[in-house]
Amino acid sequence: MTKVKDATIPTIPVQARLSRWFGRNLIRIYAFFGFTYLFIPVAYTFAFSFNDSGKSNLIWKGFTLKNWQNPCGAPEICTALGNSIKIGLIATIFSTILGTMIAFAIGRYAFKGRSTSNLLIFLPMATPEIVLGASLLSLFLVFQINPGFWPTVIAHVVFCVSFVVVTVKARIASLDPRLEQAAMDLYANEFQTFRRVTLPLVAPGIAAAALLAFSLSFDDFIITNFNSGTLTTFPKFVYVSAARGIPAQANVIGSAMFFLALAIVIAGQLISKKTKVTK
Repeated sequence: MTKVKDATIPTIPVQARLSRWFGRNLIRIYAFFGFTYLFIPVAYTFAFSFNDSGKSNLIWKGFTLKNWQNPCGAPEICTALGNSIKIGLIATIFSTILGTMIAFAIGRYAFKGRSTSNLLIFLPMATPEIVLGASLLSLFLVFQINPGFWPTVIAHVVFCVSFVVVTVKARIASLDPRLEQAAMDLYANEFQTFRRVTLPLVAPGIAAAALLAFSLSFDDFIITNFNSGTLTTFPKFVYVSAARGIPAQANVIGSAMFFLALAIVIAGQLISKKTKVTK
């Protein structure tokens, strides 16, 4: 009888095992460092909203809840916040209505100058904000319009419209035309088809465009600084306060806006998921 030699299992070098592990988890590692890089400023803002800072908020001095209990404790901060919210809401309403109509016109109808109009829509997005802000200021001064609340609203509508058009147009392009054709076959007129079929399908895109427009308007500093004059918005307040240390109340408002936006996004995802399950 012949003896069978014991088969030995080859050992994989440690370097090869590490290389395989990194190969399988490289995307997770990139995602971890990417999200860490993005959320460090958010974490800093949230942490220093609890700082017992006094006049300066550059150095940690102790934990306190008084900033959250009285977010209007810093002088003029709530006035600036109110101005930003009012400008953002008005600019969002006008830019959403105008941008949605433009998106339907470009996305659904063929007309002379359509390609040119499509190109012009992207110009405010491609133009540097400092150029757009200075140009709008010059235009207002030519017509003897002093910088202030309404010139700022008009300026915000100008640069928000482009983002609304792009967002809504992408939603319109993804629609299945057979759904509208089916509604027409069931004797629905054009208005009924639009109200009961097209508009509900486009509504998520319009809502996303409105949220984007509001965030852009609320967050804007450069164009606002050119056209607001003596009007103080929240970004201008933060910029002026940065030299001596942004008040902890500004961190409170910033953190609250972040968590509010996060809650809206999560709610939208849950509603969308629930709608898909129902269908």
